[in-house]
Amino acid sequence: MKKIDIKLTVNGEQHEMAVAPGERLLDVLRERLGLTGTKEGCGEGECGACTINMNGQAVLSCLMLAVQADGATILTIEGLQKGADLHPLQEAFIGESAVQCGYCTPGMIMASDALIRNNPSPTQGMIRDALANNICRCTGYDRPVKAVLKAASQMKERKNG
Repeated sequence: MKKIDIKLTVNGEQHEMAVAPGERLLDVLRERLGLTGTKEGCGEGECGACTINMNGQAVLSCLMLAVQADGATILTIEGLQKGADLHPLQEAFIGESAVQCGYCTPGMIMASDALIRNNPSPTQGMIRDALANNICRCTGYDRPVKAVLKAASQMKERKNG
């Protein structure tokens, strides 16, 4: 099968590659680019473990073909941290004990990041809606909601600083 050339900007770095027409974005991120923070849970778009941000929106990378991301700007969990400094969402998830086994955490954080980027002052209801596609069997959802509220507040304070 003929490969298709695509260009992606992932975590600020540009990548050009040839992909198979049916190759998933999740596999490109994990296997070709070594960004293993994006997890595969169900592979059917039901669990949210594979959530990334593409052009500022949370998307399920297991349901997206790599060719659909041609020309896109993608942010993964690895792109949030700046050097040794954790992103406020990462800090808040740790501080609010919203991390247990950690498998769902990158997807929850990426869904939350997209929410906050589009609405810097989300309500509890908005956060619950944004996290509705993320299944967590360990922490439940109260602690992640508290973490997102805390991070949004801190991010707003830093911006208004």
